[in-house]
Amino acid sequence: MEGLEQWKVLAEQWKKQAEKWSSQALERIQAEKWSSQALEYIHQVPPEQIYAAIAILIFTSFLLILVRLFKRPKANTILLSGLSGSGKTLLFYQLRDGSSHQGTVTSMEPNEGTFVLHSEKSKNGKVNPVHLVDVPGHSRLRAKLDDFLPQAAGIVFVVDALEFLPNCRAASEYLYDILTKASVVRKKIPVLILCNKTDKVTAHSKEFIRKQLEKEIDKLRASRSAISAADIANDFTLGVPGEPFSFHQCQNKVTVAEASGLTGDVSQVEQFIRDHVKS
Repeated sequence: MEGLEQWKVLAEQWKKQAEKWSSQALERIQAEKWSSQALEYIHQVPPEQIYAAIAILIFTSFLLILVRLFKRPKANTILLSGLSGSGKTLLFYQLRDGSSHQGTVTSMEPNEGTFVLHSEKSKNGKVNPVHLVDVPGHSRLRAKLDDFLPQAAGIVFVVDALEFLPNCRAASEYLYDILTKASVVRKKIPVLILCNKTDKVTAHSKEFIRKQLEKEIDKLRASRSAISAADIANDFTLGVPGEPFSFHQCQNKVTVAEASGLTGDVSQVEQFIRDHVKS
């Protein structure tokens, strides 16, 4: 009896193996049939059509590769620029983590980081981070701004509203240089003139600062246009010839707002950021 059971088991295994071989043979036969039909169809198609299909396939693949190679990532960088002491670094920390860092903060190297704005951390849903760069305001370090302009979605030019008049000329010269840069004009990078420290009673209003900057830039435009073309370092000229300069004449959008980095009143600069770096 025991031998009979073993034979039954072996017979069952042979049966399963035979069915497997049969199935594989049918699959091979079917595959050969389909292959034969495909070859027969190809032979019936005129060679010109085959060549055309191959050319379209190659061209489409080439286009997809080019798009992937040259597609530019969407700009999400906001640059904080302005004279030393205007409060750029303090604004950077307020936007990042809501910290005032005990008042005066100076930087000799660019501060940069990619983060969700502090005021948006409690929001539900997806919020896109912002790449924020605080460019040092020292005259010897301002050239670092050029390193970040290709990725810039906007520039925040910070002005000390409390000590504006003594620094008006220097601020105007720096702003003039930014507004006449080729990359700023061609890409039409929006600029926000941010009047900082407006929480102080003696701080100047944004309208006063705007008008004074326009007057100084108008003087700069006149004096620099008198210099020979070989000596002009700026790429573009500002304004309309024969008319007093106004920020409305710029090819890129220039707006003015107020803030206080010390008290954390940064809502207007946050709105500027979100207008140009979508959440």
